[in-house]
Amino acid sequence: MSFRVAKSLLAGAAVLSAAACAVGPDYEKPPTPISATFKEQAGWKASEPNDAIDRGAWWSVFKDPVLDGLERKVAISNQNLKAAEAAYRQARAVVDQARASFLPTVGANGSAARSHAGPVTGNSYAVSVGASWELDLWGGIRRTVEGDVATAQASAAQLANVRLSAQATLAIDYFELRYQEQLKQLLDRTIEDYKRSVQITQNQYNAGVAAKADLLSAQTQLLNAQSQEVNSGVLRASLEHAIAVLTGEAPGDVTIPTGSFTTDVPVAPAGVPSALLERRPDIAAAERTMAAANARIGVAIAAYFPNLTLSPSYGFQGGSLSHLFSSPYNVWSLGATLADTIFDAGARSAQVEQARALYDQNVAQYRQTVLTALEQVEDQLSTLRILEQQNVIENQVVATAREAARLTLNQYKAGTVPYSSVITAQATALSTEQTALAVTENRLVASVTLIEALGGGWDSSQLPSRAQVEDDISFLKVVPIATDHPTSSEGK
Repeated sequence: MSFRVAKSLLAGAAVLSAAACAVGPDYEKPPTPISATFKEQAGWKASEPNDAIDRGAWWSVFKDPVLDGLERKVAISNQNLKAAEAAYRQARAVVDQARASFLPTVGANGSAARSHAGPVTGNSYAVSVGASWELDLWGGIRRTVEGDVATAQASAAQLANVRLSAQATLAIDYFELRYQEQLKQLLDRTIEDYKRSVQITQNQYNAGVAAKADLLSAQTQLLNAQSQEVNSGVLRASLEHAIAVLTGEAPGDVTIPTGSFTTDVPVAPAGVPSALLERRPDIAAAERTMAAANARIGVAIAAYFPNLTLSPSYGFQGGSLSHLFSSPYNVWSLGATLADTIFDAGARSAQVEQARALYDQNVAQYRQTVLTALEQVEDQLSTLRILEQQNVIENQVVATAREAARLTLNQYKAGTVPYSSVITAQATALSTEQTALAVTENRLVASVTLIEALGGGWDSSQLPSRAQVEDDISFLKVVPIATDHPTSSEGK
């Protein structure tokens, strides 16, 4: 009879808890300041092929096998990415802890004693199982789980953002490395030209038709070019080291062979600004953080209401161990505790106000994240458009400057112009070639940055659902990161 009563009471409590309300505001995504179109893409059509972006390997648009191999290492071995993945697993564990509060805490006790009182010596034994169950009448636990799930989803979005950032940084470092290689080749050719100029000036000086100052100027120009060539090697080495660290390897273990420098600059389709809300992992993280803050308001409000805790227990108590578990010795109890705070000097009101202020702060941060994303896309669209125009002009300038340097050197050999004119023409030619090369590099960097600003092919559908967060449905299996320990799903 006692078991049936206890079971009925517990079943009734479970139904009561499930049917109870959840206090606090239900989450609704607030409006964001967003324009209908990107201003900087109006009337501009890129002259280069507009390749589609692979939703995973977005860098494949550059058609560079070396870059492709390096990028794939990032997703496996980058240490910042591993740290972000571990942070997501921590957030998932917090959800599991919160969900555990839906169920009772069960404990077991056992004791044995031998006592003597006057002429009587006896034994006593006791075994019991007890439980403590706080019913979620006001939704405090449900709001806590809701907030922790949103926090875990924000952590998953941050993981995607760390991955995208590492991939974009590697691509930028890679193109800057290739730029330094091309700059070195340009300087190598220039050094050979300057050596010939020094030899011509030396011959003119030996013949008495050139001043010592002309020879010194030619030698100074050569030494300056050689110094720049050495510096380009220093910068290339630093970039190679940075790429090694991004791929999770020691700098001494990575050597990137000299390669070509692409001049094909793909431009990712920007789409409409509202699509950024689904394509940017940092925006998704900010939105989920905002949802978590909204749930915390409900947790704070639930503290205004009394807590109901059930404390059933069942066991056996007797003086004989052999007959301890027979029915005459069973004992049971079922208690309930209702607790409420009568006076707290405004502490709960302050906690609710704090939760509301935190939500407002997260709303502002979310909107700022959206505005920053719009700014980044507009910046890169304008950069690509303007650099494309500059690239056309710079190519013409290079051709003109090379011809001017050639003609001026011939005029100097003929004795019709001073050597200072040669120095000026050659310096101008080198400067224009360096500028043209830098424009190409800047266009490639802007292309990478635009893809990153557009989310790199990611979208919010890749976030784990609430079921995945709560039930551990293999979200991490789609995240190819090598970890030192098994994930929670592997350990179960």
